Amino acid sequence: MDITEHDRVRKMILDEKPEAVMHCAAWTAVDAAEEPANRDTVYAVNSEATGNIAKACAALNIPMLYLSTDYVFDGSGSEPWQPDDRCFAPLNVYGASKLAGEEAVRKLKKHFIVRTSWVFGPHGKNYVRTMADLGRKRDVIKVVCDQIGRPTYAPDLSVLLADMIETDRYGYYHATNSGDYLSWYDFAREIMALTHSKTEVLPVSTDTYGAAARRPLNSRLDQSRLMQNGFLLLPHWRNALIRYLNVLEAENNGTDQSDRNRN
Repeated sequence: MDITEHDRVRKMILDEKPEAVMHCAAWTAVDAAEEPANRDTVYAVNSEATGNIAKACAALNIPMLYLSTDYVFDGSGSEPWQPDDRCFAPLNVYGASKLAGEEAVRKLKKHFIVRTSWVFGPHGKNYVRTMADLGRKRDVIKVVCDQIGRPTYAPDLSVLLADMIETDRYGYYHATNSGDYLSWYDFAREIMALTHSKTEVLPVSTDTYGAAARRPLNSRLDQSRLMQNGFLLLPHWRNALIRYLNVLEAENNGTDQSDRNRN
């Protein structure tokens, strides 16, 4: 449903009386969010609707899990961001709207706020699919080399979220695939290598590349709280990338081989 239809959403939650709510819907088109004509809608989806869902959860005294983003941080420094860091200064409308959503959820006694980054998966557009396509069509591409973080494979993340919502270990968490931190440039080169593409990947700075929305340079997210609270870390990002590229290959070959194996 349209989550900005507040009365309908609230009625659905109160009528269904779920054991918990996992809220993953969001406006995620970062550059489009900067357009003045879109800003009210971005906040309506990411902030106001989230607050309305949180109020319904509060009325039922049930847990709510909110999926958030590394973009709530300003990207300064080089140290990994901790879940409880409060040095907020989002660089773009998307990040500011997601932070506003966080603030609504954190008022609940029973809340999980899970920040993730660089998400890719079988459905919809994503960076890996785009790079794999470019690797078949272009001889040279330019990719930013000064934004550092870690990718997240949606099927792996979903397993963690499903495990988490079954517990009462509430609070803030960071969750990405494990492994070394890397740049978008590094990630692109790995994609080209694994797909046997001859496309040359050239590094450029964020300022040189240019984009409608400013991006954080430091998207490193510390995940130690997951282990401290008994949750398993997601597999290495390279392992996840290989599994997803297999899904894309099957898709391109017209076969149905959904990614069901995390090992």
